[in-house]
Amino acid sequence: MKINLLAFAAHPDDVEISSSGTMIKHKALGYTTGIIDLTRGELGTRGSAEIRDKEAQESAKIMGLDIRENLGFADGFFEVNKNNMLEIVKRIRKYKPDILLANALSDRHPDHGRGSDLVSRAAFLAGLRKIETTHEGVEQEPWRPKAVYHYIQYNESRPDIVVDISGYMDKKMESIMAFESQFYDPNSNEPETPITSKQFLNGLKSRSSEYGKYIGVDYGEAFRVERLVGVDNLFDLL
Repeated sequence: MKINLLAFAAHPDDVEISSSGTMIKHKALGYTTGIIDLTRGELGTRGSAEIRDKEAQESAKIMGLDIRENLGFADGFFEVNKNNMLEIVKRIRKYKPDILLANALSDRHPDHGRGSDLVSRAAFLAGLRKIETTHEGVEQEPWRPKAVYHYIQYNESRPDIVVDISGYMDKKMESIMAFESQFYDPNSNEPETPITSKQFLNGLKSRSSEYGKYIGVDYGEAFRVERLVGVDNLFDLL
């Protein structure tokens, strides 16, 4: 299956927090969408890898994803190396995405920056014909996405693009709350973390509202670009 919009994430829930509204909206517009998580988030303070596996699949249903995979890289310890890049190259060539979404260029969690670099480099390498790959017994052809956009995560960053997600904010929050083990739960006895407070969830809505304000809508999600965005007609930007 060709996936028009494919998001990579260092951890399950990275996409939900930062760009699930964009995923949900584009699915509603008729595009195929998917997420590939690099790790199972096994080092997370709350929950377990097994719990997060189930939560990720529940969130995938809420977002209406066409595919969701997990590469099983080591949470906290995966590196930007040949083997990891080739695993991502194989998925890019398998799904032939037009647009890739990737982690923040730099962020509070070091996995986010490494994940960003890993996906960015793999996206370029996937287009080189002299890199030969086979996946699930099939020899693959080169494929390079037309664009890689980096969603903004914990650290504030000036966006290059803001996507209008008005009308999809409630569904975005529903996809986030599919990760019950990770976010606000007044009945939980597990340790507190920077993302487990009610204020964190309120902050997500406030940030989306702030990004929306930049483009004159109710809610938005923000992205950084790797290269300048070109248009044929200025009116395409209206």
